[in-house]
Amino acid sequence: MSETVLDVKGLSCPLPVLKANRALRGMRPGDRLRVVATDRASVADFQAFCRETGHALIAFGEDAGVLSFVIRRRPEQAPATDPSS
Repeated sequence: MSETVLDVKGLSCPLPVLKANRALRGMRPGDRLRVVATDRASVADFQAFCRETGHALIAFGEDAGVLSFVIRRRPEQAPATDPSS
């Protein structure tokens, strides 16, 4: 499991979430993405993003106006099974 850092300081909604989504797509299940941002709206945005996509927001905090979010990429979804088989 690895951790990647994505610096989106200075970017406003919706760019931090869009850039994080793009980064997560290129990562393996279970890998962590640390996002550092300055947009206050990012707190609610990342909470909603993780809730809707299945990624886990495992930590977030603030230090001197810089927000930090740690997101664990969701596991691969199992292929759908056909109940009629």
